[in-house]
Amino acid sequence: MSRRGWTLFLAMSVIWGIPYLLIKVAVDEVAPVTVVFARCVIGATLLLPWTIARGQLRPALRHWRALLAFTVLEMTGPWLLLAFAEQSLSSSLTGLLVATVPFVAALAGRLVGDEERLTAVRLAGMAIGVLGIAALLGLDVGGAQLLPLGAVVLVVVGYGTAPLIVSRALPEVPGVAASSIALFLTAVVYAPFAVPRLGTLPDASSAALLSLVVLGVVCTAVALALFFALIREVGPQRALVITFVNPAVAVLLGVLLLDEPFTLGIAVGLPLVLLGCVLATRRSHARRPEAGPEAGPEAGAEGVDAAVR
Repeated sequence: MSRRGWTLFLAMSVIWGIPYLLIKVAVDEVAPVTVVFARCVIGATLLLPWTIARGQLRPALRHWRALLAFTVLEMTGPWLLLAFAEQSLSSSLTGLLVATVPFVAALAGRLVGDEERLTAVRLAGMAIGVLGIAALLGLDVGGAQLLPLGAVVLVVVGYGTAPLIVSRALPEVPGVAASSIALFLTAVVYAPFAVPRLGTLPDASSAALLSLVVLGVVCTAVALALFFALIREVGPQRALVITFVNPAVAVLLGVLLLDEPFTLGIAVGLPLVLLGCVLATRRSHARRPEAGPEAGPEAGAEGVDAAVR
């Protein structure tokens, strides 16, 4: 990769590894629904004018049904569920569990007729990943945490299936445009529940408020813009590799900044989950039909963005 490509790659590896830390800090003092609302308002405020200025809003809205489905699976549901889960789970464990998204994406793609076959190597990767998850759950998780664990499972399902909607139903909609609309719609959905709670924000600590701002500006608006720049620079397949780095960043930040324990479950599960993700998403070397020039890098780009958050 070029120097610019490496710079973008390293930036995204960190940027999408820190939301778990920020959410954990914020939900200690701010209601989960308010965290999601603030993130969406900030992100939409920065990205929606960009979408409008580039004349992409009206063409995107022609696909409103698919956009609604993408919004629910990618943001409206998962972000609230993550905030709820992190009231009980550590940011390290949450980040590692969300790292299983590639497994769900591979299975979902296969079920709907994805051309990519589940080869022996990919199946072995899934099996290794499952062993890593079993290590995490068996060594670190108690029965009292079943509800937040269920919330994370739903997050993984949403993140794993949303790319299929984008790649199949929204191939002509730029990723930033789809994301800005999804942010706006999610903010509207949660406004009736979050606005009455905004009066409690002045009582929150500066750390919690700063977490909300960074979550909205850096981890949402800036991250989406940088991610699509990364895809244009290195292609969607290399860009997807940040999926394997994000959970490691989440674990390190949780241990170093939040004093979360580096448990035996993490020590055993982290390398297994990462290795499993690498193998499970490995592309087949079999010859495949040419996509044609009309597909372009952006077509592949749209199917990647949801899977890596």
